[in-house]
Amino acid sequence: MRYLRLPRLLEELGLAHGDGRFAKLMSSYAKTDLLILDDWGLAPFTGEQRRDMLELLDDRYGQRSTIVTSQMPVDNWHELIGDPTLADAILDRLVHNAYRINLKGESMRKRTQKLTTPANPD
Repeated sequence: MRYLRLPRLLEELGLAHGDGRFAKLMSSYAKTDLLILDDWGLAPFTGEQRRDMLELLDDRYGQRSTIVTSQMPVDNWHELIGDPTLADAILDRLVHNAYRINLKGESMRKRTQKLTTPANPD
């Protein structure tokens, strides 16, 4: 299992293109049984990021589990990804055979903070 924030993953893949680690890194992610990608859609994808995500999701498709978390509505993902053809391909690999869980309510970070903040002794 690996947990990665999507912005960091995309940055790491971008650097790996330049230093020769890309193929090995992609292979490692493709073989991870459960890959959790957090903060999907915080920023639009670049062309290279779109291609990298398509390759990664294609390598994992039907073989390994991927969890994506996002505060962005799924209806906005196509636009965030950009290029319509690549967006269709990426989303097809993500949503085909997927379970979608919509959470409502206060952020867990806020709830956890309330539980761990000491009470005012006054």
